[in-house]
Amino acid sequence: MTEQTSQDTAPFGLLGRKLGHSWSPQIHARLGSVPYELHELEPEELAGFVRGGSWRGLNVTIPYKREAAQLADEVSERVLRLGVANTLVRRPDGTIYADNSDVLGFAWMLERFCERHLGGSAPEALGARKCLVLGSGGASQAIRAALEDAGARVVTISRTGGETYETLAERHADAALMVNTTPVGMYPNCPATPVSREVMARLEGLAGVLDIVYNPERTELCLIAEELGIPSESGLAMLVGQARFSSELFQGRAIEDELLEKIEDELRSLTRNVVLIGMPGAGKTSCGKRLARMLGRPFVDIDEAILADTGRSAAQIIQEDGEDAFRRVETEVTASYCKRSGMVIACGGGVVTRPQNRDLLRQNGRVVLVDRPLDELSDKGRPVSQAKGVERLAAERMHLYHEWADVILRCTGSAQSDAELVKELLRL
Repeated sequence: MTEQTSQDTAPFGLLGRKLGHSWSPQIHARLGSVPYELHELEPEELAGFVRGGSWRGLNVTIPYKREAAQLADEVSERVLRLGVANTLVRRPDGTIYADNSDVLGFAWMLERFCERHLGGSAPEALGARKCLVLGSGGASQAIRAALEDAGARVVTISRTGGETYETLAERHADAALMVNTTPVGMYPNCPATPVSREVMARLEGLAGVLDIVYNPERTELCLIAEELGIPSESGLAMLVGQARFSSELFQGRAIEDELLEKIEDELRSLTRNVVLIGMPGAGKTSCGKRLARMLGRPFVDIDEAILADTGRSAAQIIQEDGEDAFRRVETEVTASYCKRSGMVIACGGGVVTRPQNRDLLRQNGRVVLVDRPLDELSDKGRPVSQAKGVERLAAERMHLYHEWADVILRCTGSAQSDAELVKELLRL
């Protein structure tokens, strides 16, 4: 007889086929449903684990939500309505109860969003108004149910059928809310969006945009909405909300809203990148290295990453292939690092010269302008600074640095003090 492992005996966990990196263990640790383990199972292992395992509560993700509903002894009204379950609870008598906390998690996110941005409760803000749900897959079922419960008129947009992306702007300019339930824009395939800026701009009645994708923190869809002045939110609140309702079932106790917002803030603080921009020679690298050490985070200097990836320095690429060729490489490398989470990233001084880089930096990060007086900047080893001069370069770029930055660091003269000030400014 083999010895049982903690994964076999843990009372709570997440069940799926390929789980990869999940934030569920961290969230449930704060909610109190611990120990919490990840269970990656093949289809033939599912029934035996669900019916015969020693667990007390399970979250269930793709592709097993339908099977979870079928394997339960009793199901909630929500599961009957949708045919899928994402929460299983083993009762004291051994029977299994199935519920769908995705509906409740999104409903909680929706209610808070409407109260904050649309002037009232979800039924008050959305009752009888048109809401667009992007995607017709499994995730859209819970979102449609929550919107219908709020009294909204729900229209599902998909790649095929009667309501498609091609006719979205033409037929639904009066929609009040758009919700993305597709995986388009999800890490690592980001930034990407199911709806272009041009199409969203034509939706004249649009008052809000929600995206159930939570990684990156600000999806391209949300960044477009932000640019157009439309309130938006990505899916972290739904993730935490659905975990809360599952945990309440697991533990048999209520969990207050205040704890959920604390968990959201903690996750954002831990996973949000710190992105340093500014003039060449401003001290982004020295400040970034010290900040990363203070926070226990990975650090990357984009120019050093370009050297590692291409075997050539920024100066070499500019001298041999021209500045335009270097900027293309810079964008590629910047994209590869800025889609990650929990890093400190020092960008090259010219990152702001390509508009498409702005969303790369902002999708998962807070952008800090490292602002040093021009007379303290050196152009040594910096071909663009040498060719144009520091004053001209500042005239071309400084307004962009200010437009892109979330906060401004006025350099103190000490890299350590600068790092401490960034930490304070961002409340890390």
